[in-house]
Formats: sequence, structure tokens, C-alpha cells
Amino acid sequence: MVALHVGILSFNSCFPCLPHSRLLRLRFTKRKLFPVAAMDEDPIREWILSEGKATQITKISSIGGGCINLASRYDTDAGSFFVKTNRSIGPSMFEGEALGLGAMYETRTIRVPRPFKVGPLPTGGSYIIMEFIEFGASRGNQSVLGRKLAEMHKAGKSERGFGFDVDNTIGSTPQINTWTSDWIEFYGKHRLGYQLKLALNQYGDSSIYQKGQRLVKNMAPLFENIVIEPCLLHGDLWSGNISSDKNGEPVILDPACYYGHSEAEFGMSWCAGFGGSFYDAYFKVMPKQPGFEKRRDLYLLYHYLNHYNLFGSGYRSSAMSIIDDYLRMLNV
Repeated sequence: MVALHVGILSFNSCFPCLPHSRLLRLRFTKRKLFPVAAMDEDPIREWILSEGKATQITKISSIGGGCINLASRYDTDAGSFFVKTNRSIGPSMFEGEALGLGAMYETRTIRVPRPFKVGPLPTGGSYIIMEFIEFGASRGNQSVLGRKLAEMHKAGKSERGFGFDVDNTIGSTPQINTWTSDWIEFYGKHRLGYQLKLALNQYGDSSIYQKGQRLVKNMAPLFENIVIEPCLLHGDLWSGNISSDKNGEPVILDPACYYGHSEAEFGMSWCAGFGGSFYDAYFKVMPKQPGFEKRRDLYLLYHYLNHYNLFGSGYRSSAMSIIDDYLRMLNV
């Protein structure tokens, strides 16, 4: 996308992919891990003029947002800040986003906006203050994006297994990140299994539920003869969450982070526009493992199911087709 002279936007659109929708992210925290500001008359201004080391705010500009969040640029004598606000949801929403951005930032690999402060608004709702990044005129070089993403996966490791310190969401769907030692169990229960239950409860879709559960119970052979390490994933890497800074370096934002199998990062590839140069560069850093092609659609399935649950029956056939193909492949 073209975002020249525009800061980090809140890509919460009102429409499903294509283009993919970034709906409200309700964050369900298990424990507080990010500093939450105290209630003040104007906590955003107070932070910028104290911890933000500015002495004056010279301009506040609305730079868009989506159906849910408002996005603003605060220009000061200490530089610019990007601020997202939500007038109805508490700080847990933005706290989850900040934790994900912070984890990716700490890898010192691919560029992400650095989060600074999360807190409640005095009139209700919440805010997040983060680094303002001037976007360039394109999404950047595909090969550089692939290399830097692989470097993040290689650097971002977890000794606790697969999951994350908080539950978050994918779109507006809760994403359960309970720490689990086994990847097949984690993906089967907290990714595919959770979405299948939503489809059953929301639509009464017993067919996709029953077939999907058969796949979950029999998908272990797809992971034979490979080593799966918990890698830090962006979690929702589609075109709307990828840009570049004014120097052409790739920037990724608006994450749904967790530690998982690196290949799961490509689950939104049908909405990301990754080309051959992206994958070539990625696999030079993170070598392709046996059976990658056979597992690729398994990771697409999670996002197709989520789109089905969010946006309706237009995505059901894609999800069911993947399930049926795997049941035939696995002969179950």
C-alpha cells in the first residue's frame, strides 16, 4: 500500500479479505506484563510531556484508523508519537498489542513500531502510545522482508514451549495462547480446534466440525521427521500489516503474536502477496524442512476458518476443501 508521509495506521478495516479485515482486538490478559498508566485528566499529553521528554506538543493530527480505533500523530519538539485510542474497551486490548510489538522489537531484526505506554482514558476506553514511523512509498523489497522475518523467527525463541504470555485475538476472535509443550497439541487444540468449535456453536455446522476434528486427531504424520522449535510469530502477516519506512526497510505491525512453528507465519499468505524472492530469502536463513508443501494448507486452514467465523459462509468452501483434501491424503 502507499502510505507516503503517513505514520503507523491502525489497520482495523470494516471489510473481510480480500481485503482482510482487522477488526477489534479484545485482549484477554492472564497477568499484567506491560506498564499501564494511571488515570489522569489527559494521560497521553502527560506522558508525552514527561517520560516522552517533550516540552511542547506542536500539532495533533488525525491519521485515520478503522471501525474501532482512532489513530493520531502527536508532533512535539522531541519528535513525533503515534497514538491509538479506543473509547469503549479497556487497556487489556492495547496491552496485548504492546506485548507483541515489544517481543518483536527486542529481537532487533525486522522493524516494528516500539510501544511506549498503555493506559485507560479518564472518560472510558484506553490508549497506546508508540513510536511514529514515517512510511515509504511501497511495501519494500520482498527479499529483504523474507530475510528479516526469518531472522526474527531465528532470534525469537521460547523456553516455555508454544504459546504466549497473554491470550490475544485474531481479528475479533479470541486467540488462546496457553503454554503447551507439544506443537501438534497446541495447534490442534488452540488453533484449529477452537475455530471448529466456534463454527459449530455459531452456525451449527456439525459437518465441518466433525471432519475438522478427524483431521486434528490424525494430522501427526504431516510433522514426521522435522524439528519444531517455538519461534516468535507475528501471527497475522497479511499485506495490510506490512509496509516500509522512508529508507525502504520493511516494517510489520498490528500483530497477533505467539511462539509457534515458523511455517505457521505463512497462514495468511493468500492475503499477503509473498513472491518467490520472499521465500528464497526466507529459506536461506530458516531452511525449508521436509514436507513443507504438505503442511502449507494446514496453516491456511486456521485463517480460513477464522474468516468463516467472522464473515460468514463465503469462506466455508475454502476451509472445507482443505479439510477434505487432507482427509483423503491421510486416508482417514
